[in-house]
Amino acid sequence: MKKIKSRALRPGHTLGLAMPASPVKKEALDKAIAVIENLGFHTQLARRFEKNNPHFLAGDISSRVGELHQLFVDPEVDGILCLRGGYGTPGLLPHLDYSLIAKHPKLLIGYSDITALHIALQQNSKMITLHGPMAATDLLEAPPFTVEHFLQSLRAESWPQRLVNPEHYPMKTLVHGMATGILTGGNLSVLVGLMGTPFEIDTRGKVLFLEDVGEEPYRVDRALTQLALAGKLDEAAGFILGTCKDCTSTAYPQGENVLAVCERILAPYGKPTIYNVQAGHGDFQLTLPLGAGTRVDATNKHIDILESVVI
Repeated sequence: MKKIKSRALRPGHTLGLAMPASPVKKEALDKAIAVIENLGFHTQLARRFEKNNPHFLAGDISSRVGELHQLFVDPEVDGILCLRGGYGTPGLLPHLDYSLIAKHPKLLIGYSDITALHIALQQNSKMITLHGPMAATDLLEAPPFTVEHFLQSLRAESWPQRLVNPEHYPMKTLVHGMATGILTGGNLSVLVGLMGTPFEIDTRGKVLFLEDVGEEPYRVDRALTQLALAGKLDEAAGFILGTCKDCTSTAYPQGENVLAVCERILAPYGKPTIYNVQAGHGDFQLTLPLGAGTRVDATNKHIDILESVVI
């Protein structure tokens, strides 16, 4: 499969700001624009901002799809940075023109609900995308580690590279061994929501990354069990477990925590597995190139991106 790679992004380039899921408030948008411009980028919106949007979606499907199409084809826009996640991205997937997007490749950056876009663009447009911090949420108060790795990830000279957690947050081994494959995955709940659709994740021979937020351990169990029953865990080459923020149990405080659930369900597959990787809904965030060739050396706790992510 020939991958489509996008142009590297550097200060002076223009980032199109997208809202494929939930809306942002005007105050957050203004702050996001200021932060991005302080990093040296220009910003651009593709549609009129709804100042007092009372809904849980940032517009109807046609306006959100049109926004993405316009940002991809606009020659003045160099990359696309999502303002936030929330809810609503999966509803766009049947309406996107994947051939059009593939003809105008640009880095798309985001995570959480944006996982749906990552999977669809990887599998339908053969693109590499970035699982990384978003403009109106994470980047507003991101620690230097998150910002620096985000900027490094946009630049061609940062790849290939070894992913390294911030100091005092060591990666840990759940299952020893080494595996190589295309990096895929994202938010566990979103991935499970795509099962049984034309956009369900393809894990065959791939390194599967998983993270989540605000889920009880029993819900993580349910989601992993669904992936297991669908054969997605057996087909994967290895696993990377990111952060699971606010996933301690209130319903069963004396029961298993999320790590114990992951160990019970994933370890029997015997596939190389690293956990405590600082990517996802945590205070620190690595930016991950979904769609890129990746090697997981769980024994030595190393994750290596094996190819250039951008051109």
